[in-house]
Amino acid sequence: MAEMEFSNATHEVLNATLHTTLALTTKLVLPTPAKPILPVQTGVQAQQEEQSSGMTIFFSLLVLGICIILVHLLIRFRLHFMPESVAVVSLGILMGAFIKIIEAQKLANWKEEEMFRPNMFFLLLLPPIIFESGYSLHKGNFFQNIGSITLFSVIGTAISAFIVGGGIYFLGQADVIYKLNMTDSFAFGSLISAVDPVATIAIFNALNVDPVLNMLVFGESILNDAVSIVLTNTAEGLTREHTSDVSGWQTFLQALGYFLKMFFGSAALGTLTGLISAVVLKHIDLRKTPSLEFGMMIIFAYLPYGLAEGISLSGIMAILFSGIVMSHYTHHNLSPVTQILMQQTLRTVAFMCETCVFAFLGLSIFSFPHKFEMSFVIWCIVLVLFGRAVNIFPLSYLLNFFRDHKITPKMMFIMWFSGLRGAIPYALSLHLGLEPIEKRQLIGTTTIIIVLFTILLLGGGTMPLIRLIDIEDSKARRKNKKDINLSKTEKMGNTIESEHLSELTEEEYEAHYLKRQDLKGFMWLDVKYLNPFFTRRLTQEDLHHGRIQMKTLTNKWYEEVRQGPSGSEDDEQELL
Repeated sequence: MAEMEFSNATHEVLNATLHTTLALTTKLVLPTPAKPILPVQTGVQAQQEEQSSGMTIFFSLLVLGICIILVHLLIRFRLHFMPESVAVVSLGILMGAFIKIIEAQKLANWKEEEMFRPNMFFLLLLPPIIFESGYSLHKGNFFQNIGSITLFSVIGTAISAFIVGGGIYFLGQADVIYKLNMTDSFAFGSLISAVDPVATIAIFNALNVDPVLNMLVFGESILNDAVSIVLTNTAEGLTREHTSDVSGWQTFLQALGYFLKMFFGSAALGTLTGLISAVVLKHIDLRKTPSLEFGMMIIFAYLPYGLAEGISLSGIMAILFSGIVMSHYTHHNLSPVTQILMQQTLRTVAFMCETCVFAFLGLSIFSFPHKFEMSFVIWCIVLVLFGRAVNIFPLSYLLNFFRDHKITPKMMFIMWFSGLRGAIPYALSLHLGLEPIEKRQLIGTTTIIIVLFTILLLGGGTMPLIRLIDIEDSKARRKNKKDINLSKTEKMGNTIESEHLSELTEEEYEAHYLKRQDLKGFMWLDVKYLNPFFTRRLTQEDLHHGRIQMKTLTNKWYEEVRQGPSGSEDDEQELL
């Protein structure tokens, strides 16, 4: 009897313990809620969606085709004084006005087709632009000046964002302009700090500016876009977490931690992906099948963007660093055919994406409901110009204490004046989830006006400014019959970068790099250890095969052009 009571008591204790354990486990490990399955459109609804998508694709391609013809005419008639972005935006405005007239006459309804979708921008248009920017960097000057570039792009962009955001917040509190809260003000200041100084780069190239200074501006403009996007995402994250009951200092620390996680986490992910691609293409020899080699490069190019976005990091920052690393290491493991193919394909796709964005920027004047407030727009323009000045001038003077190549006041002024706002602020303004709707419309309208102001007035005035402050160089250029060329497409199309076609054998690499005594810091580490590990050192047989491959392709092209034998078989036999 006592044994039965003891057994029952034991069972009760075990049951109680089991129930307690299960309860605690259930509390600690909550089941992950299943993702909702989106309804699949079928029947008439699917057909209507397909027709709408087809018309959107047709409209986008039509606009892009007209813009390409416009850029060709600019190059054909040597209108080098006009940046292509100015011409394309102006064409977009004219097309938007024409469509508006057609809709007013009830001849057609293209409202849905001319609407710019932010998701399309961030998923399809922006990644090729950012990747191509990183891939086309001259890595030598970039890594030598990484400190100065980082100071301009990270600290400078943060200074500009804080000045614009803080100014808007305090002016709103003083009832001078439309009132925004702190996080919304900082989000707007961050997105409007993304600079697109294409005109500056073109002018620096035409003026034969020191390549180090050229790289300083180019590197700053590339990293600036990514930093601006991360800052905007940081502000959006704070808005979603409802930090109104947290002190200002805690909010600042929370924002700083989020920014550092996004910046360094995304950069590390992109760098790791680039290094993995270098190792894969070094040890898996795809050089004899360029189509497979090119396909693998395209996969690795977009891979970090999808992964970073999937784990809540910045895909733009990841794809930028992936492009820089792949260009520095992976590119030199490719065959000559794929090297040229990568350069030209990336430039073409990036050009089409940029042109599409600028055209839809012009169209957006007529395609979105706007909320315009004169005082808000004027104060925002003043704050944007002031923030850019506080970014450029103090940091340039500070850097001159540590640099052999000084940044002259003339260069500082050009860098400040031609800090154009472009596609990224426009798309980020549409992507902000602000409430109420009138606040979103106000931010969108103001962003479009600032972008158009900088592109049309500052971008269009860059050439007269150069002629005013650069009189002696202008006279020298006229004597040499050299003109400033602001056509990015023409300059990019006329060049194939020699450093991207270099193929060195082991002996040539040692003679060219390892015996140099002036290398220090990262450059020494890269030449001594990283480059030999991640890139292929070619044999004479590899070089011979590459030359045969290029010669064969060239001869086939000549045969097709001339539609007859060109003696290429004899040349190929001699080469063999």
